[in-house]
Amino acid sequence: QAARLKKMEEEDKRQKAEFRKRMEKLISDFIQSSTQKKKKFDPMNKLERSILHDVVEVAGLTSFSFGDDDESRYVMIFKKVRAKNEDPGSYGGNETWVRDPNNSVMVSVPMDPVPSWGNL
Repeated sequence: QAARLKKMEEEDKRQKAEFRKRMEKLISDFIQSSTQKKKKFDPMNKLERSILHDVVEVAGLTSFSFGDDDESRYVMIFKKVRAKNEDPGSYGGNETWVRDPNNSVMVSVPMDPVPSWGNL
């Protein structure tokens, strides 16, 4: 029984690590794209959204979850852009308002530079 439980835990850990690696690749591709400013992900469970939000935060991007119930919640990520004359140490009131795709909520997105994934 204990061995079976340990094997299940190891499999769960491996699947989470694989999911994180896939998300890191998608985020890296997103950062390198000069045409994409935002990306919508398919609905995912709470744990997957949490992992994605963490990857996005480490990359220096902005992410938000949208949706009414757990089965339909999805993540959108956004690149941040800083104004040329803005002090890099503060947001200086520079922000943009982004409406989610369902037009149900507006969110304020601080504007600062997009980091290079290689510098993380």
